Amino acid sequence: MAVTKGVDVDRIREALYCGIRSFGENRVQEACLKQEVLGDSVPEWHLIGPLQSNKVNRVVGRFALLHGIDSPELVTRIGRRATQLGLTQRLLLQINTARDPRKAGLPPEEAEAAIRLARETEGVALDGFMTLASQDASETEVRRTFRDLRELRDHLAPEGSILSMGMSGDFELAIQEGATHLRIGSGIFGQRPTSQQEADAHHG
Repeated sequence: MAVTKGVDVDRIREALYCGIRSFGENRVQEACLKQEVLGDSVPEWHLIGPLQSNKVNRVVGRFALLHGIDSPELVTRIGRRATQLGLTQRLLLQINTARDPRKAGLPPEEAEAAIRLARETEGVALDGFMTLASQDASETEVRRTFRDLRELRDHLAPEGSILSMGMSGDFELAIQEGATHLRIGSGIFGQRPTSQQEADAHHG
């Protein structure tokens, strides 16, 4: 998917014209503003950044997929809100297979319990998993981060479950290790202003 953080709506329209159909946003407020402007012209919005619990009511039902769900509490809140709205919200559990304290995500050893909770929570559909490689990691470490997520999926989830892993700088390694969804920002839209580049390094 094309990561559109910091990208204006005219450039998103250009991407639509070129055939891109899935767009990922990091921040809820920016995403909602773009949704209001672009309306139904965008087939599929994904929220790929961290989700704060106080934003749950704003996002449920507005995004095809929530990528960065990193706590049991969020799963429960999402399920409660989705049930109130009479819908099912698709989500991915973010797993910190890099074991990087700077990254969000559940520790791999907590994944099984979180998967069980998501499967038991009304209003939630667990579609797979997300991870982020460390920015300063070697190729071997990046591969291990992606491979560990694939092996976790293979062990704990149905075949075909989503693996959201890989960004502009490491997507080729992610593909080789089994990624099903890539989050590409600068590789499509070019570099953004420095402050946005720094923030984007975490999720797109």
